[in-house]
Amino acid sequence: MSETLVINGGSPYKTKPFPQWPISGERELELITEVVKSGNWWRMTGTMVDEFEEKFAKMHDTEYCLAVTNGTHAIELSLSVLDIGRGDEVIVPALTFISTGSAVIYCNATPVLVDVDPETFCMSPEAFEKAITPRTKAVIPVHMAGHACDMDRICEIARKHNIKVIEDAAHGHGGEWKNKRIGSMGDIAIFSFQNGKLMTCGEGGCIVTNSKEFYDTAYLMHGVGRPKNDRTYQHLVMGSNYRMSEFHAAILLAQLERIEHLNEVREKHALFLDNLLEDVEGITPQGRKEGSTLNPHYMYMFYYDSLYFNGMSRQQFVDALIAEGIPSFISFPVLSDTKFFKEQKFGRRIEGYDYSQEADLSNARKIASDVIWLPHYTLEGDTEDLKDIAGAINKIKNAGR
Repeated sequence: MSETLVINGGSPYKTKPFPQWPISGERELELITEVVKSGNWWRMTGTMVDEFEEKFAKMHDTEYCLAVTNGTHAIELSLSVLDIGRGDEVIVPALTFISTGSAVIYCNATPVLVDVDPETFCMSPEAFEKAITPRTKAVIPVHMAGHACDMDRICEIARKHNIKVIEDAAHGHGGEWKNKRIGSMGDIAIFSFQNGKLMTCGEGGCIVTNSKEFYDTAYLMHGVGRPKNDRTYQHLVMGSNYRMSEFHAAILLAQLERIEHLNEVREKHALFLDNLLEDVEGITPQGRKEGSTLNPHYMYMFYYDSLYFNGMSRQQFVDALIAEGIPSFISFPVLSDTKFFKEQKFGRRIEGYDYSQEADLSNARKIASDVIWLPHYTLEGDTEDLKDIAGAINKIKNAGR
């Protein structure tokens, strides 16, 4: 007789908790205390933001880093730096968090959605090239769940058509494509430090770039148009307040000391979990291209086929997994399938683009309908945790027989 599921009155498969997230310790308390006692809580008078920017840029093999309020603002600011606005088109993957598309709209430009690779879930270079028009000014490849996009091909296509590349690396802290750090291959890259990200200060983000011109412009814009050390209220360009506080930077400096080690742990454990699930029919983990030399695994993603689970729907399967002690979520939707896009609730920022006539998004739609993901901290414990994930999946599968 199969073991009874929790949702049917049984006991949970996993009782030992996964590692806590966010991770914090004495280092965070030490640096936060230093900021409090200094009385310099603002980046313009403190040192923590500057120090974090220098260290984060170095980690990603870039010359410059600008810390900002969050990852969404980082995309908006990057687009503004590149002078992208009304009448311009920006190509984005159809499968991504809403901010990748909404930030484009916020800048009065039109996001053009393209399909993704069915294995890696990253933007298809072929779909990108096919979608280019005379209005295309930028492309935003998203390193989905930490797996790097094919940046060689994407950058080659972009250069050929004089298109700027903004890497959306919200999931990719410390990741690599052919031993090059994510964030170092495009014109600009953005990162997020929101609460669930691989390193976090609750809310935060940054831009990295190798262009002094882009950095200088971004710095002006993020500080309401004021240059460094301004004491006379100069406002040289149109900007807004995207500045990060010293408190956020203090937390990030502590988080930065752990990120490389945790990336190695997740890499190792994701491969271990892949092996555990290899023979489980109906479960197919996110694939991996040879060029992905370091995947930090912001999410552990896999296709779910209900036919092998006695017809249990994806949502029912996720609910059962959670009940068994395994935190899990369904995939992002295709952007144009959200109410926001369907009803074009764009606040009159853009008009006239018909998303019902978009290109083939069949891969993105299959991922959106079939994929499940586990948060990264499920990979940060020990092999017992990984065996529990596989065991819970098998328990649900066997219960339906």
